[in-house]
This record gives sequence, structure tokens and C-alpha cells, in this order.
Amino acid sequence: MMMNDGDVQSFPLTLDKFLDHAAKWRPNAEVATARDDGSVVRIGYAALRSRSLKISALLRHWGVGQGDRVATLAWNTQGHVEAWFAIMGMGAVCHTLNPRLTAEQLAAMLAQSEAKILFISPDLIDLASRIADLSPLSRILVLDQAEAISALPHGRAEIAVLEPLLAEAYPPVVWGDFPETAPCGLCFTSGTTGAPKGVTYTHRSSFLHTLRVLQADVMAVTSRDSLLAVVPMFHANAWGLPFATAAVGAKLVLPGRRLDGASLARLVIAEGVTAGVGVPTVWLSLLEHVEAAGLELPSLERIIMGGAPLAPALMERIEKRLGVIVQTSWGMTELSPSGTVASPQEVRRSAGVSGRPAVGVDLLLTDEAGQSLPEQRGFEGHLKVRGAAVVRRYFGQDQDAVDADGWFATGDLARLDEEGNLTITGRAKDLIKSGGEWINPAEIEAVVGALPGVALAAVIGKSDPKWGERPILLVEVSAEAPEDDEALLEPLKGRVASWWIPDAVYRLERMPLAATGKIDKLKLRAEYGAR
Repeated sequence: MMMNDGDVQSFPLTLDKFLDHAAKWRPNAEVATARDDGSVVRIGYAALRSRSLKISALLRHWGVGQGDRVATLAWNTQGHVEAWFAIMGMGAVCHTLNPRLTAEQLAAMLAQSEAKILFISPDLIDLASRIADLSPLSRILVLDQAEAISALPHGRAEIAVLEPLLAEAYPPVVWGDFPETAPCGLCFTSGTTGAPKGVTYTHRSSFLHTLRVLQADVMAVTSRDSLLAVVPMFHANAWGLPFATAAVGAKLVLPGRRLDGASLARLVIAEGVTAGVGVPTVWLSLLEHVEAAGLELPSLERIIMGGAPLAPALMERIEKRLGVIVQTSWGMTELSPSGTVASPQEVRRSAGVSGRPAVGVDLLLTDEAGQSLPEQRGFEGHLKVRGAAVVRRYFGQDQDAVDADGWFATGDLARLDEEGNLTITGRAKDLIKSGGEWINPAEIEAVVGALPGVALAAVIGKSDPKWGERPILLVEVSAEAPEDDEALLEPLKGRVASWWIPDAVYRLERMPLAATGKIDKLKLRAEYGAR
């Protein structure tokens, strides 16, 4: 008789299980959201799950099925989290949109995803209406404090407040009734090439990513934490924090749209925040308010930073004044997004070092031709990465984004020290990262370069103590060009996001050219980038 080898239960790694677990074992642990008036609305995980299931039932009633894309255009709020779990739990794909982009840019992304339904924050109704006129949207649902809205605009898409619709009874939806390899999220990025590309996340990849960031040497989130998620939910699933907090039953604190220092300080104090996650800019704002107001934040223990360069002086100032540990990190949308994080146990932390990868992520340094460097420690190279939550192919594209061995080229230049800590030393591309957001110089150059009297136009990043980098415009002009610098920037308004508009204009007698005849941006950066 053949011996039975035994087996284990099938347990698909789907994201609904995180909220199911929190609702059963930490039902009263809170998700707290700051309102615009300074008040806080809170809900337990069990009640949040119940509301999310109602949203799933509504979406199914409207014909949303597994694999269909449903979009969100919202800040970090309870309503956004509820919509997230509702969309993903039923097997649909949550397509997050960045409210800081233009209607035209967002409509182009929706044209690719073919999402027909959009969840929005109340203050984004006008933007959503403009997007609807340019995209396939048919329904717009207003989240959160929608009862304050007196009138809804009429347009191409039907706009309705979500809350009254949840009072209706619809047949219930069973969550998790699909393979763990099913897609769950879609986020567009221009982080490596300058052209927006969609990155698709699967339930399995995001589940494994969550388990990785929970590790003690990574983000170390536990049930005792009150975690302030300042990193936007429209940026690579807010680094997976809503999944991580639900997985362990930690308190999740959401700031809404107000990220000024006073608002964040008030939240930290009122909600006993122990850990905060976001780009350096927001923590500088918090620090400056704390210093000016003479406040203390005794509950705050750690701040996890990423998304933009961190000045050593700022890191030292934050750790000393706030009495916290600063954990630096590196990642990108294509990594879901965590790549490396400095351990909170690390004694020798520094602003420029982004820590080591955790299990599930592997790094490789190559030469310009993509060949592995013979020595991986102590030498600068082009950074590649592979792992369980790393993109293999962009949304809608037939060609893989990885090489034959599964390595994804990040577009970054980097160095690994003898202990395996990663330092990003530069970017192979020309994109500018300002406050954690990418700016594409080519789009700005195309507009300005087409103006009368402008012979050549170049946009580069200038070092900025607050934003990491800010764009500046350099032009070679003729007598036909307007004398007023503002006239060179005015055509950009409405064509690109407002925060993309360069901070300064430099008029050059002769634009420096490289041997190929292209503008020599290396020379421009050397001369103007650190002024």
C-alpha cells in the first residue's frame, strides 16, 4: 500500500483575509480619520468590514465583476480604506489616481484602465467632473463627509453621494472567491522612463509584501502601534500600510487632505501616534511647527521616510528635537513599493543609506550594458531588483519589463556597502523627484520650447532643502522671446500639474550641447543644480 504523504490546507493569499482577521480578533481597534474642521471620526475594524461588504454588494449590483477596474481619487480617509477593501475583496481591481495630476493626465490613465466607476473625496468633485468629460467614466461616488455637499454638478457621468446608497439592500458578496494570483491594484507611475506606465499588483504579491514590511527589521508594525499613514493611498497602496495595520490590528491614523505641521502635530498628540510614515517634506513641516509652538510629542517613537532625498542635517534635527528614530528607505511603485528599509535596531543610521532588503527582495548592481558587476560591494552600478512583489510586465504591454533572469532595471545608480546597505547615488534618467512626486521635464520642455523666440529649453532639478528637488527652467532665446520670465511659465498652467511649474528661469546666451548635439544636462546640473 502506498503511504499518504500528508498535505496542508489550501489558503489563498488574498487581501480580504487581513480585514477579516482584524474584524474577528481586533474588532475594536480603530481607524481614525482627521476631518477638515479638526475633528476626528473613528471606526473599529469590524464595523469597517461591514461597511466595505455593503460597498462590494453595491458594486456587484451595478455589474462590477472580477478583474474589472474601479478607480479612486481620494485622500487618506476611512471612506477610501472602505472602498479599497470593497473593490479588492470582491476580486475587482482598485485603480488609484493621484489628485495632484491634471484632468487630462488622469483621463488618459482611465482610458487605459477602462474604469467606469470612480470613488472620490468631496473636495475633488470639480476635478472628477472634468475627468469624466474626457474619459469612459459613467458613475462617480462621493465618499466621507458628503452630507455637507449642497448640490452635485451635472455632467457626462452620474454623480451621487455614496452614503444613502449603502442603506439599500443588495445580495451579499463573498470575498476572496478567486485565485491569489488575481490582480488587486493598478497604479500608474513615471518613475523610471518618464512615460506613465501602469503597475498591476496581485493579491499574492501584496500579501507577501505585507508580511515583509511587518518584520521587526523592516517597518515593525505591531498591535500596540498607532500608525500615522501620511504617505498617500494613491502611491503604491500607501506602502501597504492599510494592509499591515489590519493584519496585526494596529490603530491606523489617516490625516485626510491636511498635511500641514499643525494638523499633523494635533493628530499625533490626540491619537497617541507611535510611528509615522511619509516623505521628508511633511516631517519637516511637523518639526517646524513643534519648534515654533514649543510642543512635545511623547508618544512618537519612529518616523519612516522615503520617496525623496533626506538631508543629513534634517535627519539629525528631527531625531534630536522629536526624540525619535528615523528609518530611511528606498522603493518604487514597481516594487509594491518597499525595496529596502533601515532597521529600527540599526545603531549606525545615516540619511543617505536606505538599509538592506528583507527576504523576498534581491538586489543586483550591473554595468551600463546590464552585466553584473564582479564585485557587488563598494562599487557604483546600475541597480536591478527582483522579488515576489516586483513588476514583471506593465499594464497593457506585451513585452516583459525584466530581463531573461527576472531582473528589473530601476533606472537608479547605487552602491552597496560591505554590510549590504543600499545608497542611491543618482538616477540614470532625467526625471525630477520633488516632495516624493515625479516631474517629467520633457513635458515642460515641449510646451516652453514651442513658444516664439525660444530656441532651446531644458528643465533640471535644483537641490531644495524642503522638497529634495525643485525644477528650474533654462532657455536659450532670441529677440522675439518675451522679456518677462512669467510669460515663459504662463503657458504651462493647465497643461501640467501646478507643482510641476519651475521655480526659476535662467536665460542662457548659449545652451551647452554634448557631442551628440543634445543638450548637455550634466553640465547644466553641475552649474545650476546646487545653486
